[in-house]
Amino acid sequence: MPPKRPERREAFASLPVVPFRSVADLPRRALMGIVNVTPDSFSDGGRFADARAAIEHGQDLAVAGAALLDVGGESTRPGAAPVDAAEELRRVVPVVRELAAVACVPVSVDTTKAAVAAAALDAGAAMVNDVTGGTAEPDLLRVAARADAMLVVMHMRGTPRTMDAEARYDDVVREVGDELRARVDAAVDAGVRPDAILADPGIGFAKRPAHNLALLAALPELAERLEVPLLVGASRKSFLGRLLGDAPVDAREEATLAATVWSFVRGAAVVRVHDVAASSRAVALLDALERATQEGMAA
Repeated sequence: MPPKRPERREAFASLPVVPFRSVADLPRRALMGIVNVTPDSFSDGGRFADARAAIEHGQDLAVAGAALLDVGGESTRPGAAPVDAAEELRRVVPVVRELAAVACVPVSVDTTKAAVAAAALDAGAAMVNDVTGGTAEPDLLRVAARADAMLVVMHMRGTPRTMDAEARYDDVVREVGDELRARVDAAVDAGVRPDAILADPGIGFAKRPAHNLALLAALPELAERLEVPLLVGASRKSFLGRLLGDAPVDAREEATLAATVWSFVRGAAVVRVHDVAASSRAVALLDALERATQEGMAA
């Protein structure tokens, strides 16, 4: 692989190395930067499907303020076709290996497959982010436990091809809370340390816009029910576009920033975003506003 650009190398040299064994090791209000190594991502249209482009993008996200880098090789947008394990391994392992070697922030692998999780952890990943919460391949939970890795369990019903038809709830907050609590318990039963688990309510996964809004409003209730910190991923998702009059993906950044700030105000520990630089600035302003006195001076 060609060497990194000098300015990126210099920026990386100034970043502190982040120890990472539990959620408590993350900064308050941590941003997870998205690195899609896919040709069919809904958000970036395959811009980073090439390994070198993905690696450089991950480095840029870390410099911009990402506390975690989440590398994924299979699109989970509604209707997406599945990717076999061999192809997913080909896409993600070189990117994980390089970012884990050069980045000063921990690397996560976004996968539902135990074999891909195991290979990524061997390549240096510190976290597994499973959109099925271990329901697609229950052995993934044991893989994370054996590696003493961090784990994100997300709520989803069905698969990317079928999940829209599964978006039926009588009480979305209660049902998502109950189903996600079962996945947290399954992870603990598999040997994952409780302080290594994050729970994700699965915004946009088998959810209608009203369901997504209800879950975002109920983040404190969900955190209390689940007894683990929350990760929220609403970045650029279609429900934001619908709320803005069917805004296309490239016109959803302001809505993403609003959802990011809301999620942190409501107690999320981590928010997963595409544009880390803008989100980092918004979070810095939120922190300053919280420190402000009536005289306008930061405490």
